[in-house]
Amino acid sequence: MGVAFDDLLFGFRPARWAWKPLLKHLVTGSFDPLVMGRGQTDVPARLQRLGLYLHVPFCHNLCPYCPYHRVKFDAELFSRYETAAHQEIDLRARQMSESLTASGCERPRIVSLYLGGGTPTVVPDALTRLVAHLADAFGQPGDVCIELYPSAMDDECLRLLRAAGVTMLSVGVESLSDRLLELIGRSHDAATAEDAVRRAAALGFDSINVDLMFALPRQTLDELDDDLCRVLALGVDQVSTYPIFGFPYTEWGLRLGLAKIVRPKGNVIRQMLDLIRRRCREHGLEQCAVWSFLRPRKKKFSSITRHHYLGFGPSAASMTGNQFFVNTFSIEEYAAALPVRLPVALVLPVDRRLEMAYWLYWRIYEMKLGVADFHDLFGEDLDAVYGRSLKMLTRMGMMERTNGCYRVTEGAAYWVHRFQNEYSLNYINRLWGRCRQDAWPPEVML
Repeated sequence: MGVAFDDLLFGFRPARWAWKPLLKHLVTGSFDPLVMGRGQTDVPARLQRLGLYLHVPFCHNLCPYCPYHRVKFDAELFSRYETAAHQEIDLRARQMSESLTASGCERPRIVSLYLGGGTPTVVPDALTRLVAHLADAFGQPGDVCIELYPSAMDDECLRLLRAAGVTMLSVGVESLSDRLLELIGRSHDAATAEDAVRRAAALGFDSINVDLMFALPRQTLDELDDDLCRVLALGVDQVSTYPIFGFPYTEWGLRLGLAKIVRPKGNVIRQMLDLIRRRCREHGLEQCAVWSFLRPRKKKFSSITRHHYLGFGPSAASMTGNQFFVNTFSIEEYAAALPVRLPVALVLPVDRRLEMAYWLYWRIYEMKLGVADFHDLFGEDLDAVYGRSLKMLTRMGMMERTNGCYRVTEGAAYWVHRFQNEYSLNYINRLWGRCRQDAWPPEVML
């Protein structure tokens, strides 16, 4: 492909592409649009494994590129949020208990609790109370994973997290170039980030991941190389690299206009991906997902890639197998709805083929599609459902069949980046953009 085509990786408009409906039909079996609307939600009793997600939508510093729902910290509003979050936990736990009692099924095993934001540690004591409540209501999670902002990682906070059962950390370093950190609106500098990672490593958490951004405005290959070498020298367990996405509703998108954000050319982005893979391997890390590289025999830090999970807090999403639903983004409306009713704004009914497509999306992200895993979850053969597509991708050199699974090849990782960009700039932008404007949208067509 030519450079001009590759340049579209971080700036194209998905609606212009004729292959989009064909790809959708290939994966979901339908040309029909996905429509999210209002409706009642439930937690099916058949679930055996379940992840939990808690969204804390507050930050002291609002990064202009960040697409996630968050507001400037306000003590009074946070107090209302915390009260409402406890009420949501109680309501959802009661709903699950009634479903289990009626069906005679056993409680699902809680495989993980993911704490995201925002800045989850904006009020550390409140966070530990919510973590304890979730464990009491649903069962002790297998792993407790948290996103951390480098300037909000003092020793007291880290010890509090350790005592609360947090096992895995992801530190939002983003870059170790003070020039680039200032450019993207981060409030910490490189020295603060390096010190935070070292202090966290000394406390013995099971796994420490560092997030690094690439394809930043006017970022050079040398700057990315310096970031990688310095982060890897810290001895972290995992490095997750991701490009800066151009969401129109972010501050950058609204204030600057995406066309004015000068990002590296497509051929440079490809060189960046190759550099990331090479440097990580030189330091003993292997690729464990499209974005991530992990040390052997260490636990992988991941967010809400669990197949079934329940989300709590404003803007939190849930996937229960038969439904995908999203809470209202408005903190005020979230608090007002509780404890009378659950604060769900939009619901998408999920049929069997769509649930399979959801599984397929995240397994491609993890670069491994387990044939036995698919059969255990759906009772069907992966090749019988997606065999034609998988064979085509294998012939193209994008997949390989080995040891009972399909693996995404290194050469295909770049195109998975492209596919995820299509997904993010289209479906997520439509959903989150609308929900930021309307607390209770009647309908969103995806």
